[in-house]
Amino acid sequence: MGTYTLGPAFAEQAHHRQLELKTKDASLSDPTNDADFFHLSPPSIKMMRTQVSSLLRAAPRYQQAMVIRRAATTHAISNPTLANIEKRWETMPLQEQAELWMALRDRMKGPWQELTLQEKKAAYWIAFGPHGPRAADPAGEGSRVFFGTLAAVGASLAIFGVIRLFAKPPPPTMTKEWQEASNEVLKNQKADPLTGIASEGYAGVGQVQSPPKH
Repeated sequence: MGTYTLGPAFAEQAHHRQLELKTKDASLSDPTNDADFFHLSPPSIKMMRTQVSSLLRAAPRYQQAMVIRRAATTHAISNPTLANIEKRWETMPLQEQAELWMALRDRMKGPWQELTLQEKKAAYWIAFGPHGPRAADPAGEGSRVFFGTLAAVGASLAIFGVIRLFAKPPPPTMTKEWQEASNEVLKNQKADPLTGIASEGYAGVGQVQSPPKH
């Protein structure tokens, strides 16, 4: 591949461009070279001073808040707050539950060696304890389900028996004698002579499907 050379005109334009960028950087670094710096209106200067003052006043408050938060995460939660948490958790308001869990979560962000035994137990129980969807069934729940199922099945059988008791007798066509007579009629009519009841050597039951009439 061949090499490309820039023309004199292009090289001169690039040199002028570099000089302009250097001059602009020097003017930005020296505020005395910026004409707009001396033409700020009094309201603009006052606004700048107000913003700077607000930032200076807010800095100590921010540092104080950070110190308080670090103190909250470095100091152990009191034992009375965590006492009997297994019995009190589901009766606590949702706001208190959230605050307690957030405090434990902040504590767990630090070294776990600094956690107290009560904090470890409370954190484990809140995360994995048998409450909410993981709550155990009440005592005797299995027996109630078993006997309730038996009662439902017994009630359905009783309803079925009552309906059968007051139902009409089966029609005469649902007897063995009637169905045998139907077979004879089909044979006389040569019904299905190839593979059916009228075929040679047929050994099926034909229309018979009911017990004999008593």
